[in-house]
Amino acid sequence: MASNYTEYSNSLSDQEQSTTYSGEKPEILLPCKTTENGSNPVEGDQGGMEVSQVENLRRRQNRQNGRKPLECDQCGKCFSSSGNLKSHKIAHSGEKPFKCNHCGMCFSRNGDLKSHKRTHSGEKPFECDHCGMCFSRNWDLKRHRITHSGEKPFECDQCGKCFSRASTLKRHERTHSGEKPFECDQCGKCFSDPSHLKVHERTHSREKPFECDQCGKCFSIPSNLKAHQRTHSGEKPFECDQCGKCFSQAGHLKAHQRTHLKRQKRRHKMQMPIKYEQPDDSYSIYELLCDVKHMKQEQL
Repeated sequence: MASNYTEYSNSLSDQEQSTTYSGEKPEILLPCKTTENGSNPVEGDQGGMEVSQVENLRRRQNRQNGRKPLECDQCGKCFSSSGNLKSHKIAHSGEKPFKCNHCGMCFSRNGDLKSHKRTHSGEKPFECDHCGMCFSRNWDLKRHRITHSGEKPFECDQCGKCFSRASTLKRHERTHSGEKPFECDQCGKCFSDPSHLKVHERTHSREKPFECDQCGKCFSIPSNLKAHQRTHSGEKPFECDQCGKCFSQAGHLKAHQRTHLKRQKRRHKMQMPIKYEQPDDSYSIYELLCDVKHMKQEQL
């Protein structure tokens, strides 16, 4: 046992010396532990702990070297560990073994279930160090940070519009192609965005997973819940740029702005000069006055 460890340490030191001059990353060698009778416990029935240690070392080695030797036989995507590959294959099978005990929604990965549960609890542990905005998922925080940098590396080849995320670009490209690949399995209605399909499916299931913590009223989408919560807080963040009046919902502001537009059109008509044709000799004064009165009424 001691001789094997000495050989492993010597081989590792020789490798470190060779990579010092070449500048390459040293490859982690996995020590081979043998028992007194010369057998390898990793391959035997008694080597459960040794197997996990070797698997962790291999995973770390693949991560350091950027290697992904395990390939999915269905889509060709590669992974550095067998655990990640196993979790990925569940997405192909359609199996969703992790169920939310609040709303009954199912997920293919336990991590997705944990993130979903935060929508019920309201927990947002991931905070942006630039603006203090909090998120329930780390991935949402990473996407949000791009908005501070202003970077938009994904460009549409049809109209030149740029986006900060590849998924947003794909969604935008469907507006050009008219593609709607996401179909409702209950009514056959198709959508260009999976989130729109998800919201639509709740009209069939009557699911309303977003609950107000003050009155208990439930909603199918989080934006409706936020608009409802403003009725409790009295917040009115939408301000009219013409008269300064504030509203709790964007839809109410748009409806209010239409009243300004109608007034402007009415004033414009009032200020327009009255146009009428020059009457001929057969016109009486009475007929002329009636025509002018009728034209005024049409303009009002």
